[in-house]
Amino acid sequence: MRIFDPHIHMTSRTTDDYEAMYAAGVRAVVEPSFWLGQPRTSVESFTDYFDALLGWEPYRAQQFGIRHHCTIALNPKEANDPRCAGVLDVLPRYLAKNRVVAVGEIGYDSMTPEEDEALARQLELAIQHELPVLVHTPHRDKAVGTRRTLDVVRESGIPPERVLVDHLNELTVTMVADSGCWMGFSIYPHTKMSEDRMVRILKEHGTERMLVNSAADWGRSDPLKTRKTADTMLAAGFDDDTVDQVMWRNPVDFYGQSGRLDVEDVEPDDTALFEGNSIKRGGE
Repeated sequence: MRIFDPHIHMTSRTTDDYEAMYAAGVRAVVEPSFWLGQPRTSVESFTDYFDALLGWEPYRAQQFGIRHHCTIALNPKEANDPRCAGVLDVLPRYLAKNRVVAVGEIGYDSMTPEEDEALARQLELAIQHELPVLVHTPHRDKAVGTRRTLDVVRESGIPPERVLVDHLNELTVTMVADSGCWMGFSIYPHTKMSEDRMVRILKEHGTERMLVNSAADWGRSDPLKTRKTADTMLAAGFDDDTVDQVMWRNPVDFYGQSGRLDVEDVEPDDTALFEGNSIKRGGE
């Protein structure tokens, strides 16, 4: 089984997580830029973070046989801090980088005028740079926030097939499906979405334009939730090909629109033996 986690914050995770993910079948990840938990107080703190997503983290992932890409943006929560407004001005130089496969996470947190402005500007940047978009839907008033997000996306003129609306649930999946955007679901231990609920959604709505992620970060989360969801799908009667579609081909198809995805030679039966922090492949 090959797994592509399309939304995971590996900066917050350990090397043990990378090793466990590889053993579970994870071969590729996308790490969206996000709120680190502690408010950042300058544009320079963002650029240091972006540089790490493009340099250190891909190197760290490579040691464990996992391809690492990222998305770059000013996240919705920090869009409300005037000290962070200048981040929008430095984004173009990062959006030109090879390992950046989308603009994200953008969207809403508290649905403020500042978030409106940041969302609109970053959608325009995505259009200019011909990149897909990863959209964060708010944890509060999710249905209202998702509907508002879809209105702004529509007004921006970006093609819906280039937009992934994430953190969906039973209340929001239909409106996003009807919009033509891609649908993302974050599987968490006790909140957001469980494996069993995800399987019920897949049975009801099908597997087209569906992406499943762990969104694992510094909070209570689990970087193996993609594999656990895949196993739950198999137990519920989905066949191997359908699991591969959801867990691999769908994220490849979405992020592949960037023209920068580097996963063509990844195989599902690619096995490796770990020796410390290096990987020794069969026959080497």
